[in-house]
Amino acid sequence: MLGPEQITAIADELAAAERDRSTVPLLTARHPEMTIEDSYAVQNTWRRRGIESGRRPVGRKIGLTSKVMQAATGITEPDYGAIFEDMVFENGSVIEHARFSNVRIEVELAFVLRDAVDGGADGGGATVFDVLRATEYVVPALEILSSRIEMTGRTIVDTIADNAAMGAMVHGGNPTAPDAVDLRWVSALLYRNETIEESGVAAAVLNHPASGVVWLANKLAAHGDRLEAGEIVLAGSFTRPMWVEPGDTVLADYGPMGTIACRFV
Repeated sequence: MLGPEQITAIADELAAAERDRSTVPLLTARHPEMTIEDSYAVQNTWRRRGIESGRRPVGRKIGLTSKVMQAATGITEPDYGAIFEDMVFENGSVIEHARFSNVRIEVELAFVLRDAVDGGADGGGATVFDVLRATEYVVPALEILSSRIEMTGRTIVDTIADNAAMGAMVHGGNPTAPDAVDLRWVSALLYRNETIEESGVAAAVLNHPASGVVWLANKLAAHGDRLEAGEIVLAGSFTRPMWVEPGDTVLADYGPMGTIACRFV
């Protein structure tokens, strides 16, 4: 495991990469002894410093919850990262591509919580029913991935430290009560420049998108934290990541739940 000074130095390095819009060499190549717990310690240090600098936390993202995403990355377990207010874009936004590194798009559902979800409640852990009861509504969302660590050879240790590759998110469509639709069968078509590139069904996320939120609540409890009322939770992608370049227009069609669009410049 890494010492506190090493954890702080890595968090500072990743914050500088985010600020400078650059990438850094693999952490695992330079710190082969680094563990998953070290990575979350780096992420928490980065998040805490963001809050101290005035950034407002608004939620969490869950990554690598579907088999298609695990196959695409070669990583076989979920992870999570933080979402700040300045990472959230409205439907139809024009987004600066150069703000991010290794830019890709994922198709997800976002859970907006009315109540807190504590994975440590009664010592039994959260359940899908706890998450559904706590959710005010579910809304379509796109996640913009941004990797501040070089891509080739990454492990989950690298990815977690890099805030689970969270760059930003775009939300839109029709906010929907969680009991108004069978969330397992929510589907989406992902277009780039009027050409369909990916499609998927939300059940690909651990058999139910709320299961991703359950995993997160229980993981946070192990780290002495919980999901709070009002937070946005990106539940995980049910398509492969799609690369985007400057000039690309992206549209995701969720059928009855509406559409989301954005353009990169």
